[in-house]
Amino acid sequence: MYTPFKHEPFTDFSVKENKKAFEDALKKVKGELNKDYTLLVNGQHIKTDNKITSVNPAKKDEVVGTVSKADQEIAEQAMQAASDAFEDWRKWSAESRAGILFRAAAKIRRRKHEFSAYLAYEVGKPWKEADADTAEAIDFLEYYARQMIELDKGKHVESREGEMNRYIYQPSGVAVVIPPWNLAFAIMAGTTVAPLVTGSTVVMKPASNSPVIAAKFVEVLEESGLPKGVLNFVPGSGGEVGDYLVDHPKTSLISFTGSRDVGTRIIEKAAKVQPGQNHLKQVIAEMGGKDTVVVDKSADIDTAVDAIVVSAFGFSGQKCSSGSRAVVHEDVYDEVLDRVAKETKELSVGNATEDNVYMGPVVDQAAFDKIMGYMEVGKEEGRLVVGGNGDDSKGYFIEPTVFADLDPKSRMQQEEIFGPVVCFTKVKDFDEAIEVANNTEYGLTGAVISEDRQNLERAARDFHVGNLYFNRNCTGAIVGYQPFGGFKMSGTDSKAGGPDYLQLHMQAKTISEML
Repeated sequence: MYTPFKHEPFTDFSVKENKKAFEDALKKVKGELNKDYTLLVNGQHIKTDNKITSVNPAKKDEVVGTVSKADQEIAEQAMQAASDAFEDWRKWSAESRAGILFRAAAKIRRRKHEFSAYLAYEVGKPWKEADADTAEAIDFLEYYARQMIELDKGKHVESREGEMNRYIYQPSGVAVVIPPWNLAFAIMAGTTVAPLVTGSTVVMKPASNSPVIAAKFVEVLEESGLPKGVLNFVPGSGGEVGDYLVDHPKTSLISFTGSRDVGTRIIEKAAKVQPGQNHLKQVIAEMGGKDTVVVDKSADIDTAVDAIVVSAFGFSGQKCSSGSRAVVHEDVYDEVLDRVAKETKELSVGNATEDNVYMGPVVDQAAFDKIMGYMEVGKEEGRLVVGGNGDDSKGYFIEPTVFADLDPKSRMQQEEIFGPVVCFTKVKDFDEAIEVANNTEYGLTGAVISEDRQNLERAARDFHVGNLYFNRNCTGAIVGYQPFGGFKMSGTDSKAGGPDYLQLHMQAKTISEML
């Protein structure tokens, strides 16, 4: 009935017609800036006096939009609405729920450049990065819809003579979804529709840096036929609204993407059984990384340089998968470092709404200050090769930066900077390279650039990350092709965009009947 899944193609902006279409979308969105967006609770649009103001990080006096801000009273209304709606929504057929996702994906596909333009304005994503973010959002809707139709059939179990056994999945209840700002459309959409398509209802608290794109997505789901109360949209502060939702006795599942500190705190809070709670809460958490590109002495140097630059500086290093560490064999260290430094100097930095900008701003003042603080640490711990400067007079711009000769256990090589900074460490052999690659508390992504098959096999076994890439960069997992999630303190390794992701949102049920 449905075509097989195939990921949404990326836009080639070197084609004149595509470039013109995106420029038209940017103009359209610019004309829509500074609008006010409402909360959504039980199908009702609610305005509040308190607002979250979203600004363009490349032009901080430009307001992208204002979004009404929820408090605990509204959060409680949202939880009750989701709990009530669950009783009907869970009885919908898998195909009917999937149909809403297919319809929403089609709507987004027709307005693809418009959504990408919002990403350029709201979080400073350059054209190609924004286009990939929107394509991934479409992929999540298409992929999870198909996965749910298959999952609804249950799984095969054996039956003995005189009995019939079935193994099926049922939805878990109310899911609290707390997405990040860095993949402001893709992860927000994916973590929202995964519980929805399984038959759970959702209370979604978007990131405060990207509430407008989330509001636009909620509009699409409404237009696609999602019943009232099934999705409730409650932007608000983490301390007030986020904690309240996590602690709520009606919460069955928490899906969180963000920092290690917040993620571990959510896991701890979710473990506490609240008065009136009669179930254990499940947590799906993706919590960041300190990701390494390993360059072996046999590496193709062109491949190595490209992998390091793309991994480090895509979206200004603001990805949990960004390759902020380069661990390079001493035989090729100087050549790789010199080539990376040369390419880094040539990268363009500017307003992401403009054409041919490789790197836009970082997301806000707090991010700017944190990253610039690490610049000083890097100068003390290593050698500054390229960059190191920032300018927050008009927007939050930081130069792509390379530090060299860092100790593997230095702060720069251990702490998640979340900015356009890559740090080089020299190693004497491949054994030491793998040892260094594994020496952080994180285990999200990694890359190995090598022509030595024995070393690649060693890395496959011993490089302890959830997503490992050979002879390419360590970012850019595609839904259905490279399921994404990490080990260690990078999270629960839930493998978003993979064949077993939806099961994490459901409960397995065995039914045995004597004949």
